[in-house]
Amino acid sequence: MSEGANTNFLRGGEFLIREVKSDEIFIPEEFTEEQRMMAEATSDFIEKEVAPKRERFEAKDYAFTEEIMKKAGELGLLGISVPEEYGGLGMDFNTSMLVCDRISGISGSLSTAYGAHTGIGTLPILLYGNEEQKQKYIPGLATGELMGAYCLTEPGAGTDANSGKTKAELSADGNRYKINGQKIWISNAGFADVFTVFARIEEDKYLTAFIVEKGNPGMSFGEEENKLGIRASSTRQVFFNDCEVPAEALLGERNGGFKIAMNSLNYGRIKLSVAVLDAARRVTAHSVSYANERKQFGTPISSFGAIQQKLADMVTRTWVAESATYRAGQDIENNIARLMESGMDQGEAKLKGVEEYAIECAVLKVLGSEAGTYVADEGVQIYGGMGYSADAPLEAAYRDMRIARIYEGTNEINRLHSVAMLLKKALKGELDLMSPAMAVANELMEIPSFDSPDYDELFSEEKEYIAKLKKALLMVAGKAVETFGMDLEQEQQIIMNAADMLIEIYAAESAILRAEKLAQMKGEEAAEIQIKMAKLYLHWAQEAVASKGREAIYSFIEGDEQRMMLIGLKRFTKPSNPVNVKALRRSIAATVIEANKYPF
Repeated sequence: MSEGANTNFLRGGEFLIREVKSDEIFIPEEFTEEQRMMAEATSDFIEKEVAPKRERFEAKDYAFTEEIMKKAGELGLLGISVPEEYGGLGMDFNTSMLVCDRISGISGSLSTAYGAHTGIGTLPILLYGNEEQKQKYIPGLATGELMGAYCLTEPGAGTDANSGKTKAELSADGNRYKINGQKIWISNAGFADVFTVFARIEEDKYLTAFIVEKGNPGMSFGEEENKLGIRASSTRQVFFNDCEVPAEALLGERNGGFKIAMNSLNYGRIKLSVAVLDAARRVTAHSVSYANERKQFGTPISSFGAIQQKLADMVTRTWVAESATYRAGQDIENNIARLMESGMDQGEAKLKGVEEYAIECAVLKVLGSEAGTYVADEGVQIYGGMGYSADAPLEAAYRDMRIARIYEGTNEINRLHSVAMLLKKALKGELDLMSPAMAVANELMEIPSFDSPDYDELFSEEKEYIAKLKKALLMVAGKAVETFGMDLEQEQQIIMNAADMLIEIYAAESAILRAEKLAQMKGEEAAEIQIKMAKLYLHWAQEAVASKGREAIYSFIEGDEQRMMLIGLKRFTKPSNPVNVKALRRSIAATVIEANKYPF
């Protein structure tokens, strides 16, 4: 377990209804020496084996992607979190996140292949397979001798995965299944050896998962898809025409495929958030280097305020996404350890450990992918016309980053999912959302205090703002539930507003707590720029919560009640001491420009 990791159990989504203290969260500065060595070894591998040949990805060299994946397997990078008894390294969840971070920065093609193999290509068998299935497949998947793929999406079944039409028919003697159907957008399909395939048995309510091996005569493949980005990520259609598999190829339980798919997505969502981080760092490094070299009107463009603003915003969004992602990653790891200590089997603990934080996983998928997209877009803008050239390093990064907002569930679906899961937890009694929501409603009727609070300690004022932003969301969400009841799921625009508020609150809180903890570890002077980035992001969060809150209130409340809620929203989102945004950006940018790289 990482140094400084706190084992207090904070339920998924609970951050919304109570104050979280800095000693309850993990920050990247607390990684152990062993974990840092793993990260450095991964980065060394990427710099030596991948970076000098990155143009091969853009030339759609699928064989090169497979070659790099095999080499990664030889180094143990495909089996980071696979238990040692199955040929892996048996490391913890946040270490697997760290390796995924470092291996993903050069090319979206490699990032996708790695994520598909180590995530949805391996985890379903590791977590749901019987002992015979694990012994047969997991050691090869951990070492790269076998490559994995996952066949879920169909032409008419994307987001609604359980509506898939692929059928599995059990033979009269019960010894084998015959699979018929079509799957699309299957990552690693061109070189995978082991496929987790989802099909419906007879008229079952839910899908069932099967393990299908390469070479099965009932399988055939379409041509490689011609994609905007991730060009050397093998993506093909897979066809099943009377594809026979033995009965023991059934993975997990009959009707259990949908559960496997959903739990695999939880892993995929948080891993996608971490997978964009190093790409964002590298884009920032390219951008500041170019801005320092490029001269206009006789001076480097990095001296211009407009460019400094871009650099400051790029580095801040990356740093905040990193803060939130590793915070949640350690929460998941702590929960896995807690469940195992209580006597739960390791496989079940890993499933339940990440499932508890499904809300955070959805939040982070959106936060990370949109931060990465923002950074790539602004990087191209800093390069100007050169950024649009395929000869410059940012053109490929821009195209590769675009997919991040689509796969592992679109960002729209993840926004809807995050709020739906929050409300589901409340209905199940796992989170008491209604009591604090009612308390906020009552607070609106009270005269606000005009006392001058004591803000002597670092971030005491900012933490009060965070608490108020949480009240703003509880006010809006509570009124929406009261107004629409079970019909709220039909009000997607309002749910999207609430989701944006939720995402910004989690991100801002993560940034404030990381900066505070870093200041406690190294002193405020050493953490000066991180403190400024946290304050800058909190400013953005306040603006976003106010804007999205107003949109929601305008959408379903009228008259005096609307006016009262708008007054309440203003009370909860208006800072008493606004920050000087220009000064914060200038200071942050100056640090980046002087370092001539991403410096954190």
